[in-house]
Amino acid sequence: MHLANLTTAIIKKTALFIVVSFIYTFASAQENSPYSRYGMGDLVPSQNIVSRSMGGITAGFIDSSGFLPYSQSINLSNPASLGSLNSTIFDIGGEIDTRTLKSNTSPEKYKATNTLISYLQFGFPITPKKMLAKGNYWGIAFGLRPVTRINYKISADKRLAGIDSVNTLFEGTGGISQANFSTGIKIKNFSFGASTGYSFGNRQNSTKLGFINDSIGNLYMQSNTQSDSRFGALFLTLGAQYGIRLKSNNVLRLGIFTNLQQNLKAKRDNINQTFVYDGNGEIISIDTVTSSKDQRGTITLPATYTAGFTYSTPHWLVGADVEYAAWSKYRYFGATDAVQNNVMVHLGAQYYPGKTTSTKYLNFVKYRAGLYFGNDYVRIGTTNRPIYGVTLGASLPLTAFQRLRLGEFVALNTGVELGQHGNRQNQSLREGIVRFNFGIAMSAAWFQKRKYD
Repeated sequence: MHLANLTTAIIKKTALFIVVSFIYTFASAQENSPYSRYGMGDLVPSQNIVSRSMGGITAGFIDSSGFLPYSQSINLSNPASLGSLNSTIFDIGGEIDTRTLKSNTSPEKYKATNTLISYLQFGFPITPKKMLAKGNYWGIAFGLRPVTRINYKISADKRLAGIDSVNTLFEGTGGISQANFSTGIKIKNFSFGASTGYSFGNRQNSTKLGFINDSIGNLYMQSNTQSDSRFGALFLTLGAQYGIRLKSNNVLRLGIFTNLQQNLKAKRDNINQTFVYDGNGEIISIDTVTSSKDQRGTITLPATYTAGFTYSTPHWLVGADVEYAAWSKYRYFGATDAVQNNVMVHLGAQYYPGKTTSTKYLNFVKYRAGLYFGNDYVRIGTTNRPIYGVTLGASLPLTAFQRLRLGEFVALNTGVELGQHGNRQNQSLREGIVRFNFGIAMSAAWFQKRKYD
C-alpha cells in the first residue's frame, strides 16, 4: 500500500511538472534560428538525456550497468533496445537551450534562451512466461517528442538602384512532432525492434517587403507573400542489436537502425497581398494579388541510417555511432532546397562505481561524457557548415539502494552540451549552443504479481 501511495504521489508531481514546463515553454520561447528557414528546420536531438550526455550514442546502447541488470531509461532511437526492457519505466526529458548568433563580418550578436520539453515516453515488458523461461524478453513503449523546429525572423535592408531602399522581413514558425509506438524482442543474444506512429506538424513562411521611401514623392505599398502548410503521415523505424559476451562478463553490443523515408501528405495555403499594419501590429489586407487554399502535395523526408557499438564492463561503458542522412532526397511540394547529405559521428563513455558494499551516495551515480562532430544538412553556397560539440552528464538516484536492488528506482538524469554550428571560415553566421538537459526516469513493478507467504 505504501508503494502504491508513493507511486501515485510521484505521478502527480510529474504531471504537475509537465504542465508547468509546457506553460513555461510557450511563455519563454524567443528562439531565432536563421538556418531553420531551410529544409524542415533545426533538427531536435533524437536521443534521450542519458544518450545525449554521451555524445548521442544510441545504436548499440541499453541503459544497464554492473549488478543492475535492467534498463533505467528508454532508448528513443533504436527500438531493438526495448528487448532488454524488463521493468516499467516512465521517462520524461526537458532542456534549457541557450543560443548565441555571431556574425563573421561584424561584432553584432543575438542571444536567446528557451525552456522546452524534449520527450515523454512510457515503456514496460510484456514477456510471456514461456518466453521468459527461455531467457528471452519482449518490451513495448509509446510516447511523444518533437523532431524539428522552425523559428526565425530575419530583417535585411537593401538599396535598389534607381528606385528606393527596401526592407525585407523573413519569418517562419512550425516544425514536426511524432507520436510513437515501439516494440523490441530479445532472443538470446539478438534483439530486433520496430517503431511506428504518426509524424505531424505545420510550417508557416512569410516574406514581407516594405520600401523605406527615402526618395521624396514616392509612395509604395507593402507586400506579403505567405505560405502555410499542414502535414502528417505514418513513419517506420527498424533496428537490431547483437550482444557478444566476452571474458569477465564484459559485453560488446553491435547495433544498427534506420528511419525509412517518409512521404508526408500535405495541404498548403498561399497568398500574395498588399497590406498595412494596424495599431496593434496586425496585418490588414488591402488587395490580394493571388491566393490558393488547400493545395495538395507531398513533403519527402529522407531516410537516415545509424550504426554503432558499445563495450561495457561492470563499471565502464564506451561506444561510438556513425549516422548518415540522405537529405538530397528532400522535397517540399516537389521543390528542392539548400540541403545536402550529411554525416555525424558520436563518441561517448560512462563510468559507474557501483560498489555494492558501499553506502556512499556517489558510488551509485553514473558519470558520462562524450563528443560529436559532422556537417550540417543545410548548405548555403559551396561551403559546408560544420557541427561539433562536447557533452557531460550524470544520473543521480533518488531512491534508496534497497529499492534499486528490487528494480524500483527514481533517477534525475542531467547533462550539459556545449556545441557550435559553423566557424570563422564560413561567410555566414556562427551559432553557439549551450543546452542544459534534465529529466526524470522512474520504474516500479506495476505489472508484476505480488506473492504472499
